[in-house]
Amino acid sequence: MGIMGKLLGGTLGFAIGGPLGAIAGAAMGHAFDTSNETQVAGRTYHSQGEAAQFTFFVAAFSMLAKLVRADGRVSKEEMDAVQRFMLEDLNLDPQTRQFALNIFNTAVHSHETFEDFAAQFYHHFQYRPEFLELMIDILIRVSVADGQMSPSEERLIRSAVGIFKFSEDEYRKLRSRYVKDFAKYYAVLRCDPSDSTDHIKSQYRRLVSEYHPDKIASKGLPEEFTTFASNKFREIQEAYDFIKKERGIK
Repeated sequence: MGIMGKLLGGTLGFAIGGPLGAIAGAAMGHAFDTSNETQVAGRTYHSQGEAAQFTFFVAAFSMLAKLVRADGRVSKEEMDAVQRFMLEDLNLDPQTRQFALNIFNTAVHSHETFEDFAAQFYHHFQYRPEFLELMIDILIRVSVADGQMSPSEERLIRSAVGIFKFSEDEYRKLRSRYVKDFAKYYAVLRCDPSDSTDHIKSQYRRLVSEYHPDKIASKGLPEEFTTFASNKFREIQEAYDFIKKERGIK
């Protein structure tokens, strides 16, 4: 029997404390002890391996809940991705899948923040970089399930990247597994992928005005510079078209 089966069967009880412990306790309908011990068949002993598995499980679905709610709604595509993660990646049985959904739904409406969960996760797994990377991978995969990573979702993921002490290069490599790299298009508009849509629109309008062929021609620049400016104008238009498609901007 797996660790979650033992837990849900009542033969194992964990004490992880903190924000994640609060979520787990609420999801199971009771409060967890605040010690670092486990109780099995009436005996109390310390089991770091099993506690780590349980902590990862609770953290994953708590952080996913806050992530998919970051843009103000939980889309069907995102919930489908969470369900696929449960079935295809974790191969959860129906009872454990229901517990995962209980964690998810509890975390969605909890007062604890995404950063609270990420900080406790990092405290527990700071010496297990493969677990930290796996968590970022999971977050990115689910965030793009509806066709795009929203700015609010990326802000949360980047906050986890910072808490986990990953470099920008490490994050971009993880992100590139699931997201086409639009960084160059944002750079053309002198923006960052985390910028708001309003800011991007404002930058686009300003640059279009600056590099419009008629405006450039009126300044009496040499023909070579006029050609360069016209090419720049087309580049700005192309970049904005790609970003509009990525973000669903009308």
